[in-house]
Amino acid sequence: MIAVKDLWKRHGKLDVLRGISFDVPKGEVDAIIGPSGGGKSTFLRCLNGLEPFQGGVVRVGELTLTPETTARKDARLLEAVRRKVGFVFQQFNLFPHLTVLQNCTEAPLRVLGEPPDIAAARATALLQRVGLGEKLQAWPRDLSGGQQQRVAIARTLAMRPEVILFDEPTSALDPVMAGEVLAVMSDLAKDGQTMVVVTHSMQFARQVATRVHVFAGGHDVEHGPPAQVFGDPQHEVTKSFLKIAAH
Repeated sequence: MIAVKDLWKRHGKLDVLRGISFDVPKGEVDAIIGPSGGGKSTFLRCLNGLEPFQGGVVRVGELTLTPETTARKDARLLEAVRRKVGFVFQQFNLFPHLTVLQNCTEAPLRVLGEPPDIAAARATALLQRVGLGEKLQAWPRDLSGGQQQRVAIARTLAMRPEVILFDEPTSALDPVMAGEVLAVMSDLAKDGQTMVVVTHSMQFARQVATRVHVFAGGHDVEHGPPAQVFGDPQHEVTKSFLKIAAH
């Protein structure tokens, strides 16, 4: 579904990503953990063209991003990539002037050209799926943080992406609200949704992920099945990080 080969990303003279290769097969959930500043969020943004990069290749299905890809020259390519690859951010980014239902129908109506009744029916079903069927006409300001993030997930699903990228989706939430969001993500994983998740939740990474990657210093220093990474870590960075995360 996604194939990354030797990805390099620089900010000025700083190498943020240093030759990362990373494959995501269809139906797999890859969790990315590691200390702050390791390049996790930047990596996600490179996967759907939000960030340009200086070396390597990112392939999404049959679509390919390279260092030569630019927003001006390759607008159609980037639009096609972002249709395939949904993104759920740390902040919910809901439209404050639209209801919950309208937030979830806006893109299908304007981008996909869906008829209003079909877009509304699909959005309603998705909001029911994330436990917000009774909030269709609510305004974002009247929702809790956990509810807003679940709307953001439903909004992303409404575009029928093949892959969803999650950038620390529970970092702004208290433990109860975070649990609500992680439960929705676990449900998506059981249904075979392909996902790449940057997360601080070791429980999610251990119990839901197919593979776990540890990012540090711009490198994917260690990766493998959760049982291996958590049960028998090989890299000193992994051992140190997991020891700190356990407290």
